[in-house]
Amino acid sequence: MAGHDHDHHHEHGSELSETELRVRALETVLTEKGYVDPAALDAIVEAYQTRIGPRNGAAVVARAWVDPAFRQALLDDATKAIGTLGHVSAVGDHLVAVANTLERHNVIVCTLCSCYPWEMLGLPPVWYKAAPYRSRVVKDPRGVLADFGLRLPETTEIRVWDSTAETRFLVLPMRPEGTDGWSEAELAELVTRDSMIGTGLPASPSAK
Repeated sequence: MAGHDHDHHHEHGSELSETELRVRALETVLTEKGYVDPAALDAIVEAYQTRIGPRNGAAVVARAWVDPAFRQALLDDATKAIGTLGHVSAVGDHLVAVANTLERHNVIVCTLCSCYPWEMLGLPPVWYKAAPYRSRVVKDPRGVLADFGLRLPETTEIRVWDSTAETRFLVLPMRPEGTDGWSEAELAELVTRDSMIGTGLPASPSAK
């Protein structure tokens, strides 16, 4: 394992987490000192939350679900494969895609800090950066996934991939059953951020 830094978080209406409060306070100080343009900052945050990720990742996963050649190219060299998709933002030099199967389920962590494929998944969830997740998922991945409500068969191997500054990972989840004939855009709506981290699964077609 090689790695970096991470936390556990659940949304509570409009409440702000301690980290979010600190960020707001820092933004206020920097804005008052004239270092930050609030409008520019809002634009950057909004871009990562909505336009850049996790929509980028969802588009990549959906393409891999419908295009076997792209799927193989993604698994061979994710950075290069994603570079062929003009509508998806470029990623770093070393992005590795790992595919879930019935036999193996992949999970991403960064044990030393919080390296994360921002371009694909947007802003990292607070829990991803928390010490409990970073330490426990390596020692007890099945238990951590159960905490997320994801209970896998005992026969399914769980592989934990530890991100570094040099290499980041993207989980390619399995395509949900009952989606034959769906368009890429429709399939992308099923792809969740957590399914690309490995702590969740794509949304059910019936939910859409």
